[in-house]
Amino acid sequence: MRKEYDFSKARKNPYASQLKKQITIRLDEESITYFKAISEDVGVPYQSLINLYLRDCATSQRKLNLNWK
Repeated sequence: MRKEYDFSKARKNPYASQLKKQITIRLDEESITYFKAISEDVGVPYQSLINLYLRDCATSQRKLNLNWK
């Protein structure tokens, strides 16, 4: 390993804005089981599937219609 490195030509990570942020979210067991089952079929981690689904909702600006009785 070198004793010194030259970072004068270094540039910022272009993907830094796309990094994920860790949060805590409470989900019911039925929802988790649903995404875990799909993840086994498609070979993608269930947390990634949940993220993809939420991102799709946000991109298409889908809104939940709640009617309280």
